[in-house]
Amino acid sequence: MLFLKKINAILNNNRFREYLNEINKLEKQREFCKHDISHLLDVARIAYIITLEKDVDEKKEVIYAAALLHDIGKGIQYEKGIPHELASAKLAADILEECGFSGDEKNRIIDIILNHRKKDPDNLLNSIFYSSDKFSRNCFICRAFSECNWPDEKKNFIIKY
Repeated sequence: MLFLKKINAILNNNRFREYLNEINKLEKQREFCKHDISHLLDVARIAYIITLEKDVDEKKEVIYAAALLHDIGKGIQYEKGIPHELASAKLAADILEECGFSGDEKNRIIDIILNHRKKDPDNLLNSIFYSSDKFSRNCFICRAFSECNWPDEKKNFIIKY
């Protein structure tokens, strides 16, 4: 079955798996939100739901690829202090090419990755990813809630998606 062929190529990509394993090792003792495959898939699914609700014309594979790769540079951030959106965009470029994404798709995905940490009222898709990243967090049941440095306006006190 060819359903989400390029997304499954990302999931089976050696680089993607290597970067994700490194993040998992570095976050092993982390009390706060982790950047594991569950988070990445939650962001993908939430972003896709919102794009459907808002009737945004974007391919499902672009949405899922951006979500799977948006935090892949966290290991570099932890080890070298480089902002993870910059590191993620750089790492994603090779993975996207290896997995058969077109130049246009690759550019859109990298733009989403680079901008997922800021609200952008002029770019609906980037705003959807910003919100999806936040909506994916289960703050209402987090055992580290009281120690979290996120401001209350970013925390999820209810399930939205």
